[in-house]
Amino acid sequence: MNHWIIAPVILPALLAPFIVLVMRHDLSLQRIFSTAGTAILAAISLVLLYTAATNPPEVYFLGNWPAPFGIILVLDRLSALMIALTAVLALMVQLYAIGTGWDARGNHFHALFQFQLMGLCGAFLTGDAFNLFVFFEVLLIASYGLMIHGGGANRLKAGVQYVAYNLVGSTLFLFALATIYSVTGTLNMADLAVKVAVLPQGDAALLRVGAILLLLVFAVKGALVPLQFWLPATYSFAPGPVAALFAVMTKVGAYAVIRVFTLIFPPETAATGALFADILLPAAIMTLIVGAIGVLGATGMARLVAFAAIGSMGTLFIAVSQFTPQAMTAGLYYLLHSTLATAALFLVADLVQDRRGNDSLRVPAPVTGQHGLIAALFFGGAIAMAGMPPLSGFLGKLLVLDATRGPHMAMIWTAILVTSLITIIGFSRAGSQVFWKAHATTIRQTQPEGKPEPLAFAMVFALLLGLVVLTLMAGPFTDWLAETSAELFDRSAYIQAVFPPAQE
Repeated sequence: MNHWIIAPVILPALLAPFIVLVMRHDLSLQRIFSTAGTAILAAISLVLLYTAATNPPEVYFLGNWPAPFGIILVLDRLSALMIALTAVLALMVQLYAIGTGWDARGNHFHALFQFQLMGLCGAFLTGDAFNLFVFFEVLLIASYGLMIHGGGANRLKAGVQYVAYNLVGSTLFLFALATIYSVTGTLNMADLAVKVAVLPQGDAALLRVGAILLLLVFAVKGALVPLQFWLPATYSFAPGPVAALFAVMTKVGAYAVIRVFTLIFPPETAATGALFADILLPAAIMTLIVGAIGVLGATGMARLVAFAAIGSMGTLFIAVSQFTPQAMTAGLYYLLHSTLATAALFLVADLVQDRRGNDSLRVPAPVTGQHGLIAALFFGGAIAMAGMPPLSGFLGKLLVLDATRGPHMAMIWTAILVTSLITIIGFSRAGSQVFWKAHATTIRQTQPEGKPEPLAFAMVFALLLGLVVLTLMAGPFTDWLAETSAELFDRSAYIQAVFPPAQE
């Protein structure tokens, strides 16, 4: 049994209370220990990524209790990919928060940050549906604390709205789990995959109810229309580095959909069939449209990026809704791209707001310190997010378009291409208002000085560099992701890892 599998959960779980109990009054020590912990987590995640790429799925049995009676963690290519993405992004965001001093604007930032990483890694690794709920709740608590970090009435109001929506989702999650357990007698994902496939026809209706409730829960987490209302205010009022970390939070919802509806409820399941694909596709298209319209009508830069994040989830869910290996490969590539691009733009929006005092797109402001540099960073992030060549957003959308040839091709292609144009217009308008008109209308005003913040700028550059690498190495990345998709649709490897064949 590979004991390193549990390290991404145990490391932040131990580090967070240690920071609170031992060094809560010493910010320098908090920064050192928390950053070191996140760096170690990133290193472990990369080792696990290599392990998952070279071996079949591996299982960690907590307490050495066999499945389905004990709690298990499962490392496969998808879970390893998500943990690596989370850890690398978290390290960049944490260094940005230190570089800008965001971690000093409230209490317990680093402890909450570690608890957040614990919840994220646990959600990606767990092989049990109930423990997925548990890690969702860890995420909710930690993310609320990070959301209101630094205080402010607007931030507190948005935080309460965020908690309210997610508590409704948590309640639905419990109802879904209770319904599924009443039918199958298990919540272990591999065990569910086996039992759902042979479920009597008389229990199919109740199982469909539980599965649809699960889809609603994951739609809340993934900001899928019509359950996306919590995201714009939450992300736009959150501290910049927190919003950047939240870029991977919506991907938890997408990950859960991919995991549950390829492993437990694939389209060939007699009890559910293609029901979830039929629900996901129109919802994903509407999510894409709402995101693009929000980008066009946004009044602030952070809100602009928040709606762009919604639109990116629409594109991702369009790919996922096809439930084919090719489309899943395209979706996973776009997932990597959109996470990095969204995080980079949230950090750019934070740099703008810190220098201007606001991020309004309505009122021109004086030229600020590092004006040209920030404009260049925004330009790079906007190109990537809108899906323009040559960056990975363009390649990601091409992959999605190519993978969706079929009965719904005209509708999908029209939605993606038209919303891409709208998004380009929205980002062009924002860039013109914030950067160009600042020169045109306030050139004679006193130019405010901006803090150099080299560490913060380096982290934004690092995220954009990640997009460049994703573009230049698109071939090897898509080959690796194609193998990940093949593993997802070959459920036998996952099931056999959890329930190894008896030795004769």
